[in-house]
Amino acid sequence: MIKFVMNGEIRTLKACDPTRTVLEWLREDQRLTGTKEGCAEGDCGACTVVLGELIGECVRYRAINACIVFLPMLHGRELITVESLGTSKDMHPVQKTLADLNGSQCGFCTPGFVMSLFARYQDTDPELPKPVNTVLAGNLCRCTGYGPIQETGNTLQPDVSVQSRFGGSQTVSLLQSIHNSDAGEIIYHDTNFGTPRTAFIPTREEQLADLLDEYPGATIVAGATDVGLWVTKHLRNLQTLIFNGNIPSLKGIAQVNGGLTIGAGVKYSDALKQLASLHPDIGALITRIGSVQVRNSGTIGGNIANGSPIGDTPPFLIALNSQLTLASQAGERVIDIEDFFIEYGKQDLRPGEYVKSVHIPALAENLFFRTYKISKRFDQDISAVCGAFSIYLDDGLVKDARVVFGGMAGTPMRAKACEAALIGKAWESETITSACHAMTHDFKPMSDMRASADYRMKVAQNLLRKAFAESQTSGRTRILEAQ
Repeated sequence: MIKFVMNGEIRTLKACDPTRTVLEWLREDQRLTGTKEGCAEGDCGACTVVLGELIGECVRYRAINACIVFLPMLHGRELITVESLGTSKDMHPVQKTLADLNGSQCGFCTPGFVMSLFARYQDTDPELPKPVNTVLAGNLCRCTGYGPIQETGNTLQPDVSVQSRFGGSQTVSLLQSIHNSDAGEIIYHDTNFGTPRTAFIPTREEQLADLLDEYPGATIVAGATDVGLWVTKHLRNLQTLIFNGNIPSLKGIAQVNGGLTIGAGVKYSDALKQLASLHPDIGALITRIGSVQVRNSGTIGGNIANGSPIGDTPPFLIALNSQLTLASQAGERVIDIEDFFIEYGKQDLRPGEYVKSVHIPALAENLFFRTYKISKRFDQDISAVCGAFSIYLDDGLVKDARVVFGGMAGTPMRAKACEAALIGKAWESETITSACHAMTHDFKPMSDMRASADYRMKVAQNLLRKAFAESQTSGRTRILEAQ
């Protein structure tokens, strides 16, 4: 059964559809209609709610999209909706400030804005400042009053006495009691499809391996930023689901020999600080994946495991010669991450295996590295092309090179002809021109709704030129920087 905290009480769901979203449950079952549906795919932010997760003896609050989060993902967490914050006579400071500054817009999307700002209000981590524009990037409505909404965020000064209404000792105690229990097996008989749906919430990797051995066709759900759309948009009937978000060993980040080992269950937002410390370009890239809500749900391992040709993390991971650890009942095996992607829709994942972690080795002193994402919007958009460049230099010569792109083929892929045109040559404009020409032998990109084939090729070549230009100066050539 699923247990979570809501409004100071433990809520228990004994028999529920494991692919039912939190948004559907709130609106249809609980009649809590403040949380709205705008897109059902994690883009617009109208459905924003806040989840509290127990970290040690504290509760960390983060905004997420209720429209693509499944009910079993609430297990062991606290759910806060706009109705939980206050009443018309006793409003939360976020609500009152938004009203006083006339930032209500038409009203439909206002609860989502309130919840995003509430999550920021509750965030006490001084090392990860959250600019208002970044926090609100996942709330897309701009119909009226957006200036006052921004002003609300900039005006709010958190009050400790108000912050302490949430995450106090009672909440910690309730969450701890849930953590000491086992969710067990969730079986739901769907009368529409005539077959049962089964879900599991393991708390140890051994359980995960056993379940995958018994159910090799099961769908592993981490953040549901991709799988959620399988259900809400593609109407897929997922019969067996394994939710891995409650396995502590998959959530670790460790420094190993100067590099980083990141568990498959680590969320983007949790990896941001360490990845930015490894190289600022990686940190900048991570902050452009989806929105705050998406980064609070999506995981590094999920972005790798789904094998998307336009995933944002594989290009830089391949460029940095990262290694992937895969695990099963039979044990573990380690492969170069570039070998994981075989062809479109096919990865080197054997029956019963799961992605355990990825290791990024220490960056060499002679490495010049850059990674770039090109999309129609700066925030909250999917890449048309994502490029990563690792250039190893010695006295002006290219000793080695790894040039990797997403969005140029059926998988994230190295441009090996381009690399060959670089290696052993002087790092100069003539070499770059030759390498750009060689790149036409590496890829035959496709045209789709995001970009034409010709555009993709030109962008990929220009990104190499951009990297070279930046290597010649201490500055950057970015056209647009997030403020």
